[in-house]
Amino acid sequence: MDFLVLFLLYVALVLIGVVMICVCSKTHYLKGLVRGGAQIFSYIIPECLQRAVLRLLHYLFHTQNYTFIILHLILQGMVYTEYTWEIFGYCQELEFSLYYLLLPYLLLIVNLIFFTLTCVTNPGTITKANELLFLQVYEFDEVMFPKNMSCSTCDLRKPARSKHCGVCNRCVHRFDHHCVWVNNCIGAWNARYFLIYLLTLTASAATLAIVSTGFLVQLVVVSDLYLETYVDDLGHFQVIDTVFLIQYLFLTFPRIVFMLGFVVVLSFLLGGYLCFALYLVATNQTTNEWYKGDWAWHPHVAWPPSAEPRIYRNIHSHGLWSNLREIFLPAAAHYERKKK
Repeated sequence: MDFLVLFLLYVALVLIGVVMICVCSKTHYLKGLVRGGAQIFSYIIPECLQRAVLRLLHYLFHTQNYTFIILHLILQGMVYTEYTWEIFGYCQELEFSLYYLLLPYLLLIVNLIFFTLTCVTNPGTITKANELLFLQVYEFDEVMFPKNMSCSTCDLRKPARSKHCGVCNRCVHRFDHHCVWVNNCIGAWNARYFLIYLLTLTASAATLAIVSTGFLVQLVVVSDLYLETYVDDLGHFQVIDTVFLIQYLFLTFPRIVFMLGFVVVLSFLLGGYLCFALYLVATNQTTNEWYKGDWAWHPHVAWPPSAEPRIYRNIHSHGLWSNLREIFLPAAAHYERKKK
């Protein structure tokens, strides 16, 4: 029974990790999955239950709320509680370096700082007061971002690379995506914080996985467990193999092995998304532009109003260092401070 409960928890946490990456990378994909799932389950689920589920999904993904922030902190707290409660003490007994053991806590502190900054920082909300300022920051490419376009909701002229966020109900300068895990849009003014938050979160998961793996390997080596034998179902002596060793460790340290599996999967998921985010930074693209451009449903083509279809080209990339400077020293923020 304990094994079944742990297995189900493991599957649930891995699914949460997958949803975290999907939601952060692009909500359009999640919407497609939700629509597809809704069509399948509409034939077997009562209509009243369907309405309740749709209301819940709308609340979670289409309104500003703190659900995912709380879930994020709970998951992080559970992982670090297990690390502190068991792994830290065992590793001290095995004489692991204290600096090595304290590194996850350092990464946690930095991660929580930039997590908070990402949550509370204005991503670059466009208002009547700063509309003209934002209109001067980026050049209009007349394909994806034509001139003289207005937002029908905000009644503002749309600067190049901006987008109206339906969740926050505001236009955001250099809009990347809306991230439910920070309950905020990612735009020009908080993209640097989000990038460091993502980097430290990935590093935290990877470091916890390395320390946990190091502990289990050291335990096996010190106890000479790999040299032991066991009696199989036929009464024959067998040398302990890898599968038996993993089963033994899981039965002896179930929470540690469970946590290790979770942070390993999360490390790969976050690492993949981090690589994607770094690619966007290096090429000076946003997730919104990447989705609408080369990887949209109609690749390589964008349709400007009243014109023939034209090829979309990224006109904003000016070399790696210039692109990095744009993320960490956003132009509009600099101009606004100078104006004040």
